[in-house]
Amino acid sequence: TTEKIVQIKQRMQAARDRQKSYADLSVSLWNSKSGIMYVGPFKVLERVGDVTYKLDLPEELSRVHNTFHVSNLKKCHADEPLAVPLDGLHFDDKLHFVEEPVEIIDREVKWLKQSRIPLVKVRWNSKRGPEFT
Repeated sequence: TTEKIVQIKQRMQAARDRQKSYADLSVSLWNSKSGIMYVGPFKVLERVGDVTYKLDLPEELSRVHNTFHVSNLKKCHADEPLAVPLDGLHFDDKLHFVEEPVEIIDREVKWLKQSRIPLVKVRWNSKRGPEFT
């Protein structure tokens, strides 16, 4: 009976681990570093309403409206690496970061039934650090 109890505990642990790995797949996007990035810090010019602030934005962000709801702002702590410096960042006409590929790291071909799917891992030139996709 002791052997049966040990076997049951091992199977329950294996099932628990399997369920955790499936749950982690659906949560991983929210916990990743590639989620929301903040730029700044910026000086607060005035409080417009109860939950709105007007910020002093630099010239590079002149096409962005300078009034923000508090849910879009983050309190600036000097020791946190969440702020991305704006010097050296390039924006296109739609205010997206301009990031260029630096090199191809890896190539692989996956087969899906009768189709070949080429996969390429690229290192991008980004001010947020080296990114691989």
